[in-house]
Amino acid sequence: MAAVKCNEARAARNYDRAYALHKQIKDAGYGVLYINRRQMLARKYRIRLRGIDAPENAMPYGKEAKDELVKIISGQCLKILVYNEDQYGRFVGDIYCNGIFVQKLMLKKGLAWHYTAYDNRPKLAKWEKCARDKRIGLWASSNPEMPWKWRRNHPEQRY
Repeated sequence: MAAVKCNEARAARNYDRAYALHKQIKDAGYGVLYINRRQMLARKYRIRLRGIDAPENAMPYGKEAKDELVKIISGQCLKILVYNEDQYGRFVGDIYCNGIFVQKLMLKKGLAWHYTAYDNRPKLAKWEKCARDKRIGLWASSNPEMPWKWRRNHPEQRY
């Protein structure tokens, strides 16, 4: 209902009301998508990629990891297989973008660790080892700090 009223307010050039309604939509956890000149209301979800852990933004290769992930999935149709929910309310799952396994790309580009504490799939270990052997991405460093240890030591810089 808020989305319809937001459109009506925008059409009537009542931008303060439209902004307030748009904020109400966002605060409720939704976003407005524009597809083929039509508006669609979509629920926003926070997804944690199952089996990998990437550097935080403030860590070496953190920005590169984030930029690469955005480049891979931005504007694409995703298939997300959700396995559970973590302690922070994020859904934990495998993500496929146009049939390509996103975690595989992140590991092979040396932009994430295989998170063995939560996932022991051999393929993930193999892809990480491949990047380590080639010394690409974060593996170019002699001793990159693991994100789970970094977060423990820097709780104020978590997100």
